[in-house]
Amino acid sequence: MQIYLPIAEVSVNAFLLLGLGGLVGILSGMFGVGGGFLMTPLLFFIGIPPAVAVATEANQIVASSFSGVLAHLRRKTVDLRMGTVLLIGGLIGAALGVVVFNYLKSLGQVDLLVKLCYVVFLGVIGGMMFLESLRAIRNTRSGKAPKRKKHNWVHGLPFKMRFRTSGLYISVIPPVLVGVSVGVLAAIMGVGGGFVMVPAMIYILGMPTKVVVGTSLFQIIFVTAFTTMLHATTNFTVDVALAVLLLVGGVIGAQIGTQIGTRMKAEQLRILLALMVLAVCFKLALDLLIQPSELYSIGAEGGH
Repeated sequence: MQIYLPIAEVSVNAFLLLGLGGLVGILSGMFGVGGGFLMTPLLFFIGIPPAVAVATEANQIVASSFSGVLAHLRRKTVDLRMGTVLLIGGLIGAALGVVVFNYLKSLGQVDLLVKLCYVVFLGVIGGMMFLESLRAIRNTRSGKAPKRKKHNWVHGLPFKMRFRTSGLYISVIPPVLVGVSVGVLAAIMGVGGGFVMVPAMIYILGMPTKVVVGTSLFQIIFVTAFTTMLHATTNFTVDVALAVLLLVGGVIGAQIGTQIGTRMKAEQLRILLALMVLAVCFKLALDLLIQPSELYSIGAEGGH
């Protein structure tokens, strides 16, 4: 069943899009990531232009994250105060990101930048999470208690605030900075930023894994909604037909994912997420290195 996407100007199978939405929704519920870092490259693979993929994907993240947050709110695993602090940073970052995106679009280099950003980010984050999860699994097997409560440089900063749900008393500066960087990524790469946010919340802020997922999704909803709005009004690259199909799949998937996520150990969840991130990174890197079948399409972008 082929469907024509007016903004993307391509025809795609509707069931393929529903399936992709569902798959990413499941991941969103399990790991607390918006799923954009997987979905956006998957959209590139089925032939959606990067600028449209980035802006439209932000739409789908809003829905699957919202669906995931509802499930987490029922379990009381959302730190609303921490989420709000991250959110303030996120909105500032998203506005900056859209400005950068528009500037690069005018230079005609936006497609290459988006793909390069993905390869670098996914490679670094996937690698770090994979090594850390392996270490955690090894420790659990050998019966060592995981080291968690370490006082790092974060605890020495001013403007402290108490986050009861997370059991933390830390400065608001690191969460705001994490929020800003995630907002910029949301706008440039069309990701909710969960794959940066979740590791940052666990390792930099020292939040407990069970609270991280819900809180990350809570922040992602608002930042990506804001990003979508900016893209729709400044770049006109949001494809509604594509968004709706991805949304339907995503919302159903997120509920299933949340169920699966609660039945698995934190280390297992992290190692699975890491493997998936690395797989997508590898495929994108290959696409950048292998000579494309239509050479002339490269020249059109940068004018070389």
